[in-house]
Amino acid sequence: MHFKRGWVAAALFGLAMAGANRAAAQETQQAPPVQGGRGGGRGRAGGFIPGQQRPAGDPEQIARGKTLYGINCTGCHGADLRGGDIGGPNLLRSQVALSDQDGELIVPIIEGSRQSMGMPAIEMSAIDAKAAAAYVRSVLATIGRQGMPPAVGMAPPSILVGDASAGQVFFDSKCAGCHSATGDLNGIATKFADPKALQNAWVSGGGGGRGGRGGGRGAAAPGVPNPRAVTAAVTLPSGELVEGLLVRIDDFFVTLRLADESERTFRRMGDVPKVEIRDPMKGHRDLLAVYTDKDMHDLTAYLVTLK
Repeated sequence: MHFKRGWVAAALFGLAMAGANRAAAQETQQAPPVQGGRGGGRGRAGGFIPGQQRPAGDPEQIARGKTLYGINCTGCHGADLRGGDIGGPNLLRSQVALSDQDGELIVPIIEGSRQSMGMPAIEMSAIDAKAAAAYVRSVLATIGRQGMPPAVGMAPPSILVGDASAGQVFFDSKCAGCHSATGDLNGIATKFADPKALQNAWVSGGGGGRGGRGGGRGAAAPGVPNPRAVTAAVTLPSGELVEGLLVRIDDFFVTLRLADESERTFRRMGDVPKVEIRDPMKGHRDLLAVYTDKDMHDLTAYLVTLK
């Protein structure tokens, strides 16, 4: 009897364990996959969109790209990628830079695909252009979650935190001399449906490029006028007036590119000859040192109403 009771107990224990194992297996199969969160990092397990899933960069290529960037790009985009003295856009916020995987988006721009928007063609090989792009990506990789998409399942952050009424007051005070809400900016919120892209556009003064010099590396594509190009008028002692795109100016010389694509250089001695520079982007560059973060948020909140 003792043996029989022991056998029955063992059998019941075995059945119970088998049932528990089956339940655990079912629970494992039915459990939803874990979505990447803020702690997911930049790898493929992090839950970020494909545009953010980049392989690690080559240190040698990045080092070469840093040198090339310093030579060719800092004047417009700044040593820290936040925008330079000439008025280039902030690359830390650039959708192109944030989405670039291996130069496929950045390299064509370096080679001149956006000359009509004021971004010059940079004279460098395709290998060097990819190295410069790799350096830009390496900087973006060091800023943690800044500029990266939100984790899966989380709503993207909104930059529309300003006061549209205050933004209109700022616009009327600082911008209305050159722009009109019912004229050139009518429908700008439709053209730039993403508020972030809209803010980047107006801060840079247009399509995200730079005004640049009218000629040379700042020129627009042949046959395409660049409304942001810097021009100059030179009045010689004889009274002759020469106008063209500004290629170069310093204390000793001024060079213009004329309508027939020829260039003329004039020696400067003090105020002779008289040189008048016309820079469509000067107002935007002057405002960079004036407006606060609140001004930017308020003005963006106002501009999104111009549909």
